[in-house]
Amino acid sequence: MAPVAPLAGLRIIEISSFVAAPLGGMTLAQLGAEVIRIDPIGGSADVRRWPIAPSGASMLWAGLNRGKRSVTVDLRSDEGQALIERLVAGSGPEGGIVLTNAVGRPGLGYERLSEVRPDLIHLQIEGRYDGTSAVDYTVNAETGFPLVTGHPGSTTPVNHLLPAWDVACGLYAVAGLLAAERHRGRTGEGRAIRLALGDVALSIAGGLGLLAEAEVGGVERARDGNYLYGSFGRDFATKDGERVMVVGLTGRHFRELGKVTGRAEAFTELERLLGADFRTDGDRYRHREVIAALIEPWFAERTLSEVLGALAETAVLCAPYRSFRSLVTEHRAELASNPLISEIEQPGVGRHLMPGLPLRFGDDAGSGTAPALGGDAAGVLGDLLGMTGGEAEDLASRGVIGRPT
Repeated sequence: MAPVAPLAGLRIIEISSFVAAPLGGMTLAQLGAEVIRIDPIGGSADVRRWPIAPSGASMLWAGLNRGKRSVTVDLRSDEGQALIERLVAGSGPEGGIVLTNAVGRPGLGYERLSEVRPDLIHLQIEGRYDGTSAVDYTVNAETGFPLVTGHPGSTTPVNHLLPAWDVACGLYAVAGLLAAERHRGRTGEGRAIRLALGDVALSIAGGLGLLAEAEVGGVERARDGNYLYGSFGRDFATKDGERVMVVGLTGRHFRELGKVTGRAEAFTELERLLGADFRTDGDRYRHREVIAALIEPWFAERTLSEVLGALAETAVLCAPYRSFRSLVTEHRAELASNPLISEIEQPGVGRHLMPGLPLRFGDDAGSGTAPALGGDAAGVLGDLLGMTGGEAEDLASRGVIGRPT
């Protein structure tokens, strides 16, 4: 018998767009919850977000909505608002949970929806703590990270591709909803939860010591290129034009790096000359440039394959730089050997490899596919509200709900 998913029976109403809230909803779905995503008719702004497939379908939308059910509703009409309220109220004893980043819509807020569902758990994702708007790129800019990213000597901010605060925010949303659901199970009380993207960035910057470093230490963190801050690590070019990231995170790593590159004696002499102790993280970092200069020729004289082969015999941490394209072509077999990965047929996108849930509860990582936009309206209305197919069709004909796209 297949194991029961951890959140089987839990029902979430998700009214969202972009990254953070959809990622939170998808994570809950991968854990076994029934997640019903509600969009305006025609879809939210993210339904056409890049990257897009040759068909025009958004690969981002498909990637972040796997395992959900999709309903589209005219959110501006009274009848559409009433339908949302009925879905929230009628979502069963393990429902009454709303995840949303919709702003400027009082009808989707806690105050209104808790009138029809007194034990409502409602998590509102917003930009800043005061309710003003922000997105990952603006939060990142005002928190300081782009000014310490990039190579020394650069005078312009360097943003990064990964929407780190959106991702962290989505996972915080999962934790918040599950904590509130546990509280409701003990007390019967619902909760209104606010989660600001800007607060997520500040919380993580504080946890990493970056704010204390600036305030207590008076340090203005400098750009450090690809060096590992606080220890030794850097990328190196190989003979065949590839690059490899090498990390000597511990004293053992560093000793073995010196041994494999033939620089052990040079490192010992360097310690004596500098009065340094390379067993410590701080000294490895302080003298990172001269250390790198000593071992750089070793990498330049060898191909990537030779470098990886030699380092594989040691405890040194290393990895070659790969593009997304090379990962799914040249290294496809290696990627597909990971139990996390399965091959899916996503309508509108095509057949491709897709990771599932990284939490391993069993053999099934549960990647799944995304629904067609609005494709589950009749089923959801039937399951939650007992509507017949004819009643759902009447709503569709009057533009209260959308038909599958």
